[in-house]
Amino acid sequence: MRKLNVLTFVTLDGVMQAPGGQAEDMDGGFTHGGWSVGYWDKAMDEVMTEQMGHPFDLVLGRKTYEIFAGYWPTSKEEGAAELNKAKKYVASRTLKNLSWENSVLLGKDVVADLKKIKAQDGPELQVHGSANFLQTLLKNDLVDEFWLKIFPITVGKGKRLFAEGVMPVGFKLTETLGTPKGVIVANYVRDGSIKTGSFGA
Repeated sequence: MRKLNVLTFVTLDGVMQAPGGQAEDMDGGFTHGGWSVGYWDKAMDEVMTEQMGHPFDLVLGRKTYEIFAGYWPTSKEEGAAELNKAKKYVASRTLKNLSWENSVLLGKDVVADLKKIKAQDGPELQVHGSANFLQTLLKNDLVDEFWLKIFPITVGKGKRLFAEGVMPVGFKLTETLGTPKGVIVANYVRDGSIKTGSFGA
């Protein structure tokens, strides 16, 4: 059984849209693209190297796939080799041809396809970006772990990590650290159903 892990940069008010560049994703008139850049430091480099320094495959929505495919194949940055050699499972209703090496287009029933992929042997599945497609994964209870980087900033509006239809489940904190620039790195793993109670009982 393969785990599906969501690696997400997110603001304090829950927005994950366009962390890496002003023109990365301007849907909905978003004007705060690149909000993560000023908080990047050596500690963040080390976190990303650790989380991507072992075998993984990618699960990507159409927009994130196009952003990645337009940048990483020719990049010499750290992490480029790992992203390029990873198998990419892409969810899209419009793409017909995938130019990035090792890319596979998921079928019309992406939920069924991903359930089959998760049931196979292989490396962990990592989801980067893909804010719209991520909502489908959340609605269908396909996420095993969240590897969050929570940035000390609010942007008001934008695509949110937990937008709609999230399954009510519990998670357990497995790792946390704070970077010198105030980013909180927090990893959560599935931990059964929600536990409720009452302080007044």
